[in-house]
Amino acid sequence: MTGDRIACGLERPRRLRAGDRVAAVTLSWGGPGELPHRYEAGKRQLEEAFGVTVIEMPHALAAPSFLADHPSARVDDLHAALGDPDIAGIVSSIGGDESIRLLPMIDHDLIAANPKVFIGYSDSTITHMAFRRAGVVSFYGPAIMAGFGENAGLFPYLRDGVRRVLFAAETPLEWPPNRDGWTVEFLGWEDPANQGRPRAIRESTGWRWLGGELAEGPLVVGCLEALDWIRGTEWWPDLDGAVLAVETSEEAPSPEIVQRFLRSIAALGSLDRVAAFLFGRPGGADLLPADHIRYEEAILRVIREEDGLDRLPIVANLDFGHTDPFWTLPQGVRTRVDPSLERITFLESGVR
Repeated sequence: MTGDRIACGLERPRRLRAGDRVAAVTLSWGGPGELPHRYEAGKRQLEEAFGVTVIEMPHALAAPSFLADHPSARVDDLHAALGDPDIAGIVSSIGGDESIRLLPMIDHDLIAANPKVFIGYSDSTITHMAFRRAGVVSFYGPAIMAGFGENAGLFPYLRDGVRRVLFAAETPLEWPPNRDGWTVEFLGWEDPANQGRPRAIRESTGWRWLGGELAEGPLVVGCLEALDWIRGTEWWPDLDGAVLAVETSEEAPSPEIVQRFLRSIAALGSLDRVAAFLFGRPGGADLLPADHIRYEEAILRVIREEDGLDRLPIVANLDFGHTDPFWTLPQGVRTRVDPSLERITFLESGVR
């Protein structure tokens, strides 16, 4: 093992630096082509916050109908960004539900030969699992239109997470809870005037520690719905000893859906081999904080009552995924979950 790899063997990409060129790719819904003002706001805020230059790949701004009809064009953009020596990193423009169509066409050898920062969330879970299969660390974090495109400027918590995870190599790095408030309000992107209007903030109530004992393992993180789409395929991640972190999309799948997801993992024989379970604050504009308890009850029902996994640490209401602001999480790095100290620590850097 070289110094460029983390303990589980994944290759670490080079950290990003001010002055770098990063590629914008649209691997799912063609949001930049439909709502260019939102894309331009995210691009500008990303460039200003971190001193990078965003370069659009050839089809990044194409119309949604073209991208829906030409999945190979989306893959070509990803491959072009990987193969360009002047591109230091790759940023997803937006999610959707289309990335799964790209998997058979992705060149995993090209990813392995050109390890670069890839960041995105939601449907980008699919691309993260392709990077994982290729043996390269990737980063579950903001996209250009959602996250970097935040109304009225970036949240400090989001900016700090990107800086400390992608632009530095802090080891160890404790994941700090967000204490500045959070939001799930949606102001229609189709109205450019909304871009300058800050979203309503709710009080942070903190993470929910739901028992268990200290555990460590490589981090596997993704959107629950997207992960479920690849269950049974060769891109399904190895959960043996993993710290599994999942979150739910803005479509707000019910607690029963989360319960069924966990039961399916149990049926695969994997749930009792997971080192820890982390759950993001549920997405969905119609959900109230009181609704979040129902998700915790569903999780506890499967893990504690049905499977008797009393030692498995569970943490809920975490700051990642489809509520804002959220932290950037490094796929595959060894992560410690300590219920006694109520700390989550990344024991390795995802970049070199």
